[in-house]
Amino acid sequence: MKLKIAYFISPHGFGHAARSAAIMESLNHLNKKIEFEIFTSVPSWFFTNSGIKNFNYHELLTDIGLVQKSALKEDLDETIVKLNEFIPFNDSIINNVANKLVDLDCKLVLCDISPIGLEVASKANIPSVLIENFTWDWIYAQYHKTYEQLNKHIAYLNNIYEKAKYRIKTQPICFESSSDLLTNPVSRKSIKNKIDLRNELEIPKNHKVIMITMGGIPSQYGFFDKLELYEDITFIIPGSSDIAQKRHNLVMLPHRSDFFHPDLINASDAVIGKVGYSTLAEVYNSGVPFGYILRPQFPESNSLYEFISKEMKGIEISENEFYSGNWFSKINKLLSLQKIYRTEQNGAYQAAEFINSLI
Repeated sequence: MKLKIAYFISPHGFGHAARSAAIMESLNHLNKKIEFEIFTSVPSWFFTNSGIKNFNYHELLTDIGLVQKSALKEDLDETIVKLNEFIPFNDSIINNVANKLVDLDCKLVLCDISPIGLEVASKANIPSVLIENFTWDWIYAQYHKTYEQLNKHIAYLNNIYEKAKYRIKTQPICFESSSDLLTNPVSRKSIKNKIDLRNELEIPKNHKVIMITMGGIPSQYGFFDKLELYEDITFIIPGSSDIAQKRHNLVMLPHRSDFFHPDLINASDAVIGKVGYSTLAEVYNSGVPFGYILRPQFPESNSLYEFISKEMKGIEISENEFYSGNWFSKINKLLSLQKIYRTEQNGAYQAAEFINSLI
C-alpha cells in the first residue's frame, strides 16, 4: 500500500526543487512505500532528471518569491505587483487543493518555503513540515523600509508560516528561530563516476576542469574567446547554449541537458558560480573549491558568505569581475585550493529520517 506525501515547492529558481528532490530521493531509500504528490510550477522534467520516479505532478503556483531581471538582479516593483495578485490566497484554490489531498489520502504535507502548502495542509487537517533556510516574510522584511507596500504581505505570510506543525532548517541558515531539526547542507548526490563523466564529455586526461554555473537561469557570457586561451583547462558551462556542443576547450550545455548537475560538479576541479542554495550545497558536499559570486543586495547573501568563509574553500568573485572576465587572474589560485573530503551525513538523509519517523 502506498504512503502518500504531498510536496509543495517554491518555483524561485531551481534551488528549492533541487533540495526537495534530494530529500525525496533519501526518503525513497528509507521507505519504498512512499509516493509523492508534487505541487509546483517547476517543470516536471526537473524531478525526473533528478531521479525521482514515484511521483505525480500537479502544476500550481505555490509562491511568488522574488521576480528577477537576471541571475544576479531582482525586480522588487514587479514582485509587489505579483504579490498583490497572489495574496491573500484564493479560497477556491485552497479548498480545491485541500479536497484533492484528502481524496488522495495524503498523510503528510512537506513545504519547501511554499506558504500556500501550509494553508492547504491546515484546511485539510493534515500535518505539515516547513523545510527552509529562510522564509519569504523574512526576505521581504529586509526591503520593507524602501518598499512599504510589502508590510501587509510580510504580516500575512508570517501568520501562514506559523501554521507549520514541524520545522526543518537546513544549513546554511539565514536567521535563528526554533526548529525541530537543523540539518547539514542538503544536496542531490552525484551518480556518475568522475572519470566516466569526463570521458563522456571527451575531456583530455591532463586537463583541469572548471564548471561555470548561474544556477537554473540560462545566461550569456562575453568572455568565451578569452577562455579558449587556457589550453590546459576545460570549462563546463551549463545554460550557455541551446544544444550540447564542444568548442575547443569549452563544453557548452543547454539549460536542460542529459548531464546531471551534481555529476558535473563532482567531475570538476573547481566551480565558479552564483551563490544560490543548491549550488552552494552541491559544491559543499562535493568538497571542490568555489569561486563564488555573491548578490550583495539579496538578503541571504551575508549568511551564505559567512558559511562559505568558515566551512568551504573558495575565492570571492564580484559581479563586475565575473562579467568583465577580470576573474581570470584568480584561476590558478582557485585551482590550487585543496578539495575537502566530507565525512558527515548529507542533510537530505537527516531530513528524510526525521520525516520518515512522522509517518
